[in-house]
Amino acid sequence: MVPGEARIDLDAVSSNVAALREHAGGAGLMAVVKADGYGHGMLPVARAALAGGAGWLGVALIDEALELRVAGVYAPLLAWLTVPGDRFAAAVAADVDLGAGASWTLDEIAKGAVEADRPARVHLKIDTGLSRGGATVADWPELVRSARRHEADGLVRVVGVWSHLACADEPGHPSLDAQLTAFRDALAYAEAQGLRPEVRHLANSAATLTLPGARYDLVRTGIAAYGLTPVPQLGGPERYGLRPAMTLLGRLAVVKRVAGGAAVSYGHTYRTERPTTLALVPLGYGDGVPRAASSRAEVLVAGRRRRIAGRVCMDQFVVDLGDDAAAAGDEAVLFGPGDAGEPTAQDWAEVLDTISYEIVTRVGARVPRTYEAPRDGREERRS
Repeated sequence: MVPGEARIDLDAVSSNVAALREHAGGAGLMAVVKADGYGHGMLPVARAALAGGAGWLGVALIDEALELRVAGVYAPLLAWLTVPGDRFAAAVAADVDLGAGASWTLDEIAKGAVEADRPARVHLKIDTGLSRGGATVADWPELVRSARRHEADGLVRVVGVWSHLACADEPGHPSLDAQLTAFRDALAYAEAQGLRPEVRHLANSAATLTLPGARYDLVRTGIAAYGLTPVPQLGGPERYGLRPAMTLLGRLAVVKRVAGGAAVSYGHTYRTERPTTLALVPLGYGDGVPRAASSRAEVLVAGRRRRIAGRVCMDQFVVDLGDDAAAAGDEAVLFGPGDAGEPTAQDWAEVLDTISYEIVTRVGARVPRTYEAPRDGREERRS
């Protein structure tokens, strides 16, 4: 028995990807598994996504991509967040596609191609209005010229053109049309200059579900692959055929009676109103439970949802059970699909004024991931 665990339903990941492929129409699907698979475990969920029909995988960092390759995952794979001096040669040698939104990036990728003795596969990124990565509209012609030059030298193949939407989770936002127009213009310019990308991609999870005009040849689905909706204002995951894949739970470490007026946890911000039973859950902000959840978020213990009593500590927090019975070793479910009445990651996000992406991704390395046995009979795996 462990103090806490994140149970990951790999069948849910596969089923979510299959559902998202339907939403994507005829576009291919890239499952984004960066940040340790949004906290779910990068390698197991990558394999589950591929089993569900994903044709591509996406990560932020080259090191993430190389970890997948070392583990024997050879599906088409894009890494897009790089810095000067990054491991470009290793990425090219491992057949990892690379994103490039600046001429210096293309130059370093070309040098990596020389070292790897093979052409690099590159996706040029245009900044259509997010103002993060990618070439601005003013810098786009120079990036295209640089790409053409490296193609002529046999060092680079431009296989993709892409961008990222700022407000796809707000259907109808005026920026969406503006970004779609900017992307179309960038594509037209690149093709007029002789580039022939194999895939054009713009849609994230929200656009995959709500913006058909953004789907192009490939959609990039992150949070939705894990069963969480990027547009909760339009309905829960079930509206889109999705199921949350992560259940986070702890096992009670201490259960004890205390008197009325007992002060609980740091700062004594919570006091019991009468004699009651307190239970200690051995998970805290060192495990990714936000300190901001203190006296705000709820967990399911002894058959009922109960608010955290007082402050979340580094390794633990307390819940007030009243007169309900519980014992050390019993489960406390912080969030899950909601089947048994437990909170969902979306519930936690709304209480804490954040997004479900953060709730699942911040679950820390101290919390083991337990992979539920898929329905094909394969055995449970842990990491």
